[in-house]
Amino acid sequence: MTLIKTNNGNTPAFRTLLSDFFDGEKFFNDDFFAGSRLPAVNVCENEKDFQVELAAPGLKKEDFKVYIKNDVLHISAEKKEEKEEKEKNYTRREFSYNSFSRSFSMPDNINPDEISARYHDGVLKLTILKKVPSTPKNKEIAVG
Repeated sequence: MTLIKTNNGNTPAFRTLLSDFFDGEKFFNDDFFAGSRLPAVNVCENEKDFQVELAAPGLKKEDFKVYIKNDVLHISAEKKEEKEEKEKNYTRREFSYNSFSRSFSMPDNINPDEISARYHDGVLKLTILKKVPSTPKNKEIAVG
């Protein structure tokens, strides 16, 4: 008689461990890798502006596209690399393609003409200035 440890009394434990990891529905599903595709974002609101920091190491400033359309801030990046080695008996080509896109709804109190972006040490930093609140002016209207 052989003793085999089982999980839920049905299948061997080592088999469920492997199937949990390599199960076709989980392992090859886009959701399995989704956590590593989107860079982390910090948003901080100050009295005069919003500061947005997005961690995206390994990119260049030319890889980013940042714009506002219909009160939505869009940040995306795309990086393509192609490497080819040719030797006497073989040719090896490697391709790498990475991209992401993030979108943020902007509040009404921002000034879309006053946004600056800077990429340094793997962090994209955006400064979004708020609108200067206008002070209501008192005006007397003559009745005629």
